[in-house]
Amino acid sequence: MAGDDKLNLSREDFLTAVDALSISTGDSTDAERVAMSDSETAALYGERIRMAREWKGFTLDELAIKTGLEKAYLEKAEAGEEMLPLGVLVKVAKTLSLRLADVISRGQEPFTVVRSGEGRALHRTGSSDRGFGYRYESLAPNKKGKTMEPFLVTLFPHQSMLTSSHEGQEFLYVLEGEVEVTLEGKKNRLSPGDSIYYDSIDEHLVIAYGDAPAKIVAVLST
Repeated sequence: MAGDDKLNLSREDFLTAVDALSISTGDSTDAERVAMSDSETAALYGERIRMAREWKGFTLDELAIKTGLEKAYLEKAEAGEEMLPLGVLVKVAKTLSLRLADVISRGQEPFTVVRSGEGRALHRTGSSDRGFGYRYESLAPNKKGKTMEPFLVTLFPHQSMLTSSHEGQEFLYVLEGEVEVTLEGKKNRLSPGDSIYYDSIDEHLVIAYGDAPAKIVAVLST
């Protein structure tokens, strides 16, 4: 079965199976998760990715080829030992016929209101060998059927960063600090009140400029 995608996984099948897994393990639903540690979040994402990969009939080697990512990196992600950055999560989800929301926040509500300071913090990046330099909060964790993912993102300076490229589009609005967005090798410096909209398939890099953190609203269409 491996590699031929005969399973033709649908999002509905995937979500149904994950719900069954959550019930069998006594896990809470996404809407009930208020504060998860980084390791718990990484383990949850990794389990969802692993289940989808296996039901699609892909081996780790095949997923690595399809996404252009290292097999060892994906293996750590599935084991909950590595937190994939947003751009990489989008790429992996697309390869597995999923939306980003299917992996990180599967809401069940027709609309969602998030009060100031109540966005769901998902993780703070920066492992010993891979520092992605940001912390992000979902601003619509409980909305069902999302085609956009809004986040409040804090960018930290002096972190090693990797360029990203994946399907979709991104809109960024700077709230605090200075931000440098590199698109296809061209650097664009943004200040509070500035915004930028681009196709995510273009190689891009978003970092805090200077010595202070920066805060942005980021909306990803997936």
